[in-house]
Amino acid sequence: MAVRVQSQPFDLGAEANAFAAAQKGDMGAIVTFTGVVRDVAGGLQAMEIEHYPGMTERALAQIEAQAHERWALGDVLILHRYGRMQPDEMIMMVATAARHRRDAFEAAEFLMDYLKSRAPFWKKEHTSDSADWVAARDEDEDALTRW
Repeated sequence: MAVRVQSQPFDLGAEANAFAAAQKGDMGAIVTFTGVVRDVAGGLQAMEIEHYPGMTERALAQIEAQAHERWALGDVLILHRYGRMQPDEMIMMVATAARHRRDAFEAAEFLMDYLKSRAPFWKKEHTSDSADWVAARDEDEDALTRW
């Protein structure tokens, strides 16, 4: 069980391999998800993510604990970056390990829905014309209703 909030880029392959290597022999499923900075409207130069140290880690640890209460998980990794990132850079990673794939997949989706809608991160998109804070989206909030 690990929650990491960091400014530096991470190596997806190394993170996924280390997570898999740390699992015990009874884990039959490992699910990973990686979020990437995308240029939805065209013209994005950078994404800036801010957070409050301490508060963010506590919030992520609480949601990680909720995932353990809901699903039979062996392990969880939540890794989220902050700072300035370019399009195509990795923002975050979630990994779950469980004896059975359903628990691993559902827990990963639950964690992703939380991270997208409720985690205390603030995003600002920088283009050549402006720098605007990203507003919450209704569909991200709606995704939480299934949990």
